[in-house]
Amino acid sequence: MEKTQNNKAWFLVLPVLVIVAFSAVIPLMTVVNYSVNDTFGENAFFWNGLGWFEDIITSDRMHSALGRQVVFSAIILAIEVPLGIFIALNMPKTGFWASFCLILMALPLLIPFNVVGTIWQIFGRVDIGLLGHGLAALGVDYNYTNDAFDAWITIIVMDVWHWTSLVALLCYAGLQSIPQAYYQAARIDQASRWSVFRFIELPKMSGVLLIAVLLRFMDSFMIYTEPFVVTGGGPGNSTTFLSIDLVKMAVGQFDLGPAAAFSIMYFLVILLVSWVFYTVMTTLDNAETK
Repeated sequence: MEKTQNNKAWFLVLPVLVIVAFSAVIPLMTVVNYSVNDTFGENAFFWNGLGWFEDIITSDRMHSALGRQVVFSAIILAIEVPLGIFIALNMPKTGFWASFCLILMALPLLIPFNVVGTIWQIFGRVDIGLLGHGLAALGVDYNYTNDAFDAWITIIVMDVWHWTSLVALLCYAGLQSIPQAYYQAARIDQASRWSVFRFIELPKMSGVLLIAVLLRFMDSFMIYTEPFVVTGGGPGNSTTFLSIDLVKMAVGQFDLGPAAAFSIMYFLVILLVSWVFYTVMTTLDNAETK
């Protein structure tokens, strides 16, 4: 007996497709249009081909911003991932204190990005900020508005404070899913704490850990609001990351063609890295199921 297909369910998906088209596809096509054309206003476009892409690829400005962005993302991942794992391993597993720690860890994630930037902008000021004034009282020459190293330290500490909780909560969820039988077997074999972590907890956390690394890489690679509020990309261009440089190019200088080409390349880099992470995750899942 031949089965008949009911395609009425597609009508339920149609509103979602329309919303996605207006919110994602159409703006993307507009950016693609600007990236291959030049315009002088009044909706008049002149074909430029891949000229803007060539200018961006060979631009020292883009290379510098990309270098700062890669260094920042690498530092963030190197700090937040081990720190998040350490916090998750030491959080209570049951009882009142487990709930208290979960709520406490979730609080930084609830704060909007611009508020986080404002908090640390005031917190680090030498005249009225607790951190800046306290370091000045101790004789530490700290001023994130004039010193590039201080600006980097401030932004890194701010991001660690804001986002380490995400890694910790994901790792904590992975640890909670480990059956107690594994720990009982480890105690019977008199396994060391490092062996339990290396051969039981870390493999079981690998899935959520890859998700945490992927999310943190994407967020850190697209960071804009927090450093822009704190330093505005300065002092000089020391904290001008890719997103800040892109906004300056598009809004500040109104170079729509180069900015559109810049944004497409930016999008493709993030898409490529996300695909690599997805491939690694699916490969590990397939290996575990075999």
